[in-house]
Amino acid sequence: MKKHIILMGLAGFLSTSLMAQSDRDMQFWRPYDQRGLNIFETGKEDTVAYDGVKVRIGGAFAQQFQSLSHSNSASPMLNDNNVNLNQLMNIGPGFNLATANLNIDVALADGVRLNLVTYLSSRHHPESWVKGGYLQVDKVPFLNSPTFDKIMEKVTIKVGHMEINYGDAHYRRSDNGNAFYNPFVGNYIMDAFTTEIGGEVIFQDRGFLAVASMTGGEIQGGVTNPDVRKPSFIGKLGYDKQLNDDLRVRLTGSVYTTAGSVNNTLWGGDRAGSRYYMVMENTFATTAAQFTSGRFNPGMRSNLTAMVLNPFVKFQGLELFGNIEQSKGKAANESVDRTWNQLGVDAVYRFGTADKFYVAGRYNEVSGTLPNGVAPSINRVQVGGGWFVTKNILTKFEYVSQNYNDFGPTDIRRGGKFNGFMIEGVIGF
Repeated sequence: MKKHIILMGLAGFLSTSLMAQSDRDMQFWRPYDQRGLNIFETGKEDTVAYDGVKVRIGGAFAQQFQSLSHSNSASPMLNDNNVNLNQLMNIGPGFNLATANLNIDVALADGVRLNLVTYLSSRHHPESWVKGGYLQVDKVPFLNSPTFDKIMEKVTIKVGHMEINYGDAHYRRSDNGNAFYNPFVGNYIMDAFTTEIGGEVIFQDRGFLAVASMTGGEIQGGVTNPDVRKPSFIGKLGYDKQLNDDLRVRLTGSVYTTAGSVNNTLWGGDRAGSRYYMVMENTFATTAAQFTSGRFNPGMRSNLTAMVLNPFVKFQGLELFGNIEQSKGKAANESVDRTWNQLGVDAVYRFGTADKFYVAGRYNEVSGTLPNGVAPSINRVQVGGGWFVTKNILTKFEYVSQNYNDFGPTDIRRGGKFNGFMIEGVIGF
């Protein structure tokens, strides 16, 4: 009995100690609440004093109410039991699965931080699982070298299994429970997001930005099929400057390329799942298995080269963000590269005390060629707004309409469309 009392007391002490750190800012770190809006790469301004090893425990939680309807005009495709595989599932208003993240940040040394994110609840996985973790180095006091100290005033090094830094849209997307940075409920139709094992070097000086990364090219590590596995190389060049109190401009260009992979997932790496549950899915679909509803993956799982241009302008409360993208590649069983293009334009206007309120609109379109030679397109309009009840609590409202054009007669997406309303509540700390 005494042993249990001691353990309970120790657990309470540790819990209190860790919770006390949840409000503490870290060096070179992006907050998980409203303060994290419009932060891309963490800057080189050192605003937090290091005073020993500290652990910060944070979290993120998101819950949606969905009221969407869908339809298609695909020709019937009957299985052996005479069931139409192109019959869409009957869906109606209801609550989606609540998703949650556990965020752990550790200050290991002056300018050295560990990040670990665990998905506690996600659409694709019923169990808790680690998204990824990395070590970020912005200072090297352990080298006792004035030369390296000077270099690190402009350089950041990241190593681990981490979210790749291709483009800028991944800084504005919803990441499972973490939906504070996204002014909308859904991400882009072609969602460039994955985690890979590797290293990244970031150079920042007077607004100029350069990023160079090399990774294993796949979402998981592996040593088999060595003739197929090739590294991925990621580069980014840009300029990001607050020109005056009212105006900030940012423009970046990024490239992602790999010569070969067993299964590259640049367009399918978000295993947490999409927000639009069961849209355009047939009657055999399940929430977990068909976790990418409403998105499109061009299936370039072998060799791939993707390029994106991201302009961002913030004038007072108005924000404009663009995503102009081209992806070229193929799967292992294809002989010719295919090309897909994506255009995204976001407009957000924030107003009220401390920008508590916002309205937003987005147009998103993708087009390209399928392996069978068909060349369809998909377009989406999202209109909505949000209210930051506090810096840690956000509620969003969105109307979404998505159309599928020029798919083949027996493709379930033929004449497809979905539309309706989404309401999302988000907590982040």
